[in-house]
Amino acid sequence: MMNAGFVTAAYIVAAILFILSLSGLSQQETARRGNYYGIAGMAIAVIATIGSGAVDSYVLLILMVLIGGSIGAVLASRVEMTQMPELVAILHSFVGLAAVLVGFSSYFDPNAHLVGAAHTIHNIEVYLGILIGALTFTGSVVAFGKLNGKIGSKPLMLPHRHLLNAGIGVLCFVLLLVFLNVGTGTGTFVLVLMTLLAFAFGIHMVMAIGGADMPVVISMLNSYSGWAAAATGFMLSNDLLIIVGALVGSSGAILSYIMCRAMNRKFLSVIMGGFGTGSTGAAGAADGEEQGEAVAIQAAEVAAMLSDANEVVIVPGYGMAVAHAQHPVSELTQKLKAAGVNVRFAIHPVAGRMPGHMNVLLAEANVPYDLVLEMDEINDELSDVDVVIVIGANDIVNPSAMDNPDSPIAGMPVLEVWNARQVIVSKRGMATGYAGVENPLFFKDNTRMLFGDAKDSVSAILSEL
Repeated sequence: MMNAGFVTAAYIVAAILFILSLSGLSQQETARRGNYYGIAGMAIAVIATIGSGAVDSYVLLILMVLIGGSIGAVLASRVEMTQMPELVAILHSFVGLAAVLVGFSSYFDPNAHLVGAAHTIHNIEVYLGILIGALTFTGSVVAFGKLNGKIGSKPLMLPHRHLLNAGIGVLCFVLLLVFLNVGTGTGTFVLVLMTLLAFAFGIHMVMAIGGADMPVVISMLNSYSGWAAAATGFMLSNDLLIIVGALVGSSGAILSYIMCRAMNRKFLSVIMGGFGTGSTGAAGAADGEEQGEAVAIQAAEVAAMLSDANEVVIVPGYGMAVAHAQHPVSELTQKLKAAGVNVRFAIHPVAGRMPGHMNVLLAEANVPYDLVLEMDEINDELSDVDVVIVIGANDIVNPSAMDNPDSPIAGMPVLEVWNARQVIVSKRGMATGYAGVENPLFFKDNTRMLFGDAKDSVSAILSEL
């Protein structure tokens, strides 16, 4: 068994590694190293905790680790990159549920003999930990359902929904005051009631958010799970858990802010269901107007365009992930560059179903990092591009965001691909994107539709080249 000083030193090393991990993950070039730092930090933290005096049943601990580790290994081995966002969402729910269970366990701990201010502070920690954990749990489960299609992406618009959310918040605060001034029996009832309210709040909060908002929802729930972990650390008097929770919570909050800024939305309006819930009647009328006729094109014609082009930009979207087209796209990039064509990738901050989704796919296919540019870096240069190929993207290249003030995505910065000389859109059909909004890009004079599976279409272009 390790002494307390050794455990503390191990926790400090682990905390430093977690900070280095976050730093490494901030850049694509150092992301792999950042992951290694995180793995090393977590290994040290787990080993130090197992070796500390806090563990008194190694048989039960090893049994639980084997069960949980086996389930996690099997599920992780089966998860494809297209399912990564929903995996992240469901993992957030586990963190929230753990915070709820630890909170109740800490409240009923027979070995706790706190009095006075220490008892009050502990009860506040328990209450807040359960509150944050409960809404994180149900909110993450709903997000998981929306991401995998079991729950529709359309926002749930209950009457007076904002008043309902505010009422739950006020009631939870009142229950906190009651909880701090009652005994264990009544306190248990108050905790259970608050937990049920938090469960309901988490469900309603995410159900009211439109489908186009899912990247923000993922990062927001990531932040919530971090604060739930920090609250758990306070309840267990575990300094490392507090540090890790604060790191995850703060980084998730910053990421949510970045996502909202990328969509020209306020964070509070998003979590209150303000995005994707606009004047659907006006938007629907605009979407229903005659927009022209989409013109189809064949792979051979696209190959000819690319052969004659000097500047080509590829815009990947969720459809590329679904079709597993990243590797043919990488081959297409290499072939065009070998022919002297300047090929670059334009990444919208909310492309895919979670932040960084497209970057990870392209890195997996060995696309050089220096070819991958963010929206702000390349938008102004699209007017000088000969051909833009949009692969499975929809909402992030939708002109309605700029042209239609009644659209649910009005005001969201988008990749202005229509400014290029020629636009090729690779899609299976004319279906709308995750936001459920029609895309006028498909009907513009300089747009051609390459229908079919993205992987097959790109492979066909490759064979023609």
